Amino acid sequence: MNYIGSKYSLLDFIDHTIKSVVGEDMSHLVFCDLFAGTGIVGRHFKTQVSKVISNDWEYYSYILNRNYIGNHLEIEGKDEYIEKLNQLDGIDNGFIYSQYCMGGGNNRQYFSDENGKKIDAARVAIEEWKNNGEISDDLYYFLLCSLIESADKHANTASVYGAFLKSLKKSAQKPIVIAPATYQLNSHNHQVYREDANILIKSISGDILYLDPPYNARQYGANYHLLNTIAEYEAFEPKGKTGLREYNKSDYCSKSVVKDSFENLIADAKFKYIVLSYNNEGLMSIDIIRQIMSKYGRYQVFQKEYSRFRADKAENRNHLADTTTEYLHVLIKE
Repeated sequence: MNYIGSKYSLLDFIDHTIKSVVGEDMSHLVFCDLFAGTGIVGRHFKTQVSKVISNDWEYYSYILNRNYIGNHLEIEGKDEYIEKLNQLDGIDNGFIYSQYCMGGGNNRQYFSDENGKKIDAARVAIEEWKNNGEISDDLYYFLLCSLIESADKHANTASVYGAFLKSLKKSAQKPIVIAPATYQLNSHNHQVYREDANILIKSISGDILYLDPPYNARQYGANYHLLNTIAEYEAFEPKGKTGLREYNKSDYCSKSVVKDSFENLIADAKFKYIVLSYNNEGLMSIDIIRQIMSKYGRYQVFQKEYSRFRADKAENRNHLADTTTEYLHVLIKE
């Protein structure tokens, strides 16, 4: 996924920085990814540590992480069910088609009519298989993750769901094929949560706490609302031209409260090593972060220039400047 704040391109930087502090052998350590998003960082460390604790309060994110982090053993028959999903005919009475496709009559075009009908058919089938006991929880989240990621690849947007494009772009015109969301196998059990980070931090502990909270006022629940709609698949009255739903509003997107929320998080954390990813355009300045983290132990900061998130280049030319600076603020808590 072309995801706001994705750390995919920074994984080597994050890996090198963390190992320079904790050592190369992390096999005995518990790693927590508290604002997990797509889970790319937790997935990177999944086979390197004894356990990953993954958390994000957006439901679509929980599904991604429940599959990529929570699933760690082979699931029998999973490829057969992917094939079943791809063989389904679309339905024309589903929620996605009726509310988010042009043929549904609401003048929204997040998906082609054909793909919207297919997404509905797949989502209904997955829920029916779960409700009648045909599939396990592990398989349920694997299939949901596969559907969400495949739908995202065919969405008629400039990468986020704040608006749809007037005309169907090339990738949105292609018939959806649900690809398996293949996860890494290993022998360790992992934990996946869907909670407010500042509440969850009070009840978990470990060795490495990786923090990647929102940087600015953009709310992820708004930017990815349609993924939550596919994930939850419960009827509601979409709002306005974009069909927005009610969504969680994070304190980390609010200039007035982010500082206090962040300090409370650091104070409550029962982890020796705390690593914060934050760029140079965030609501908290580097000086504020330094002041807060330095209260609780030994602090240092690392930085790297990188290409920022950009919306679909071919469809949306109003993207931002090419590079920004990512800081990794490291605290050894005492």
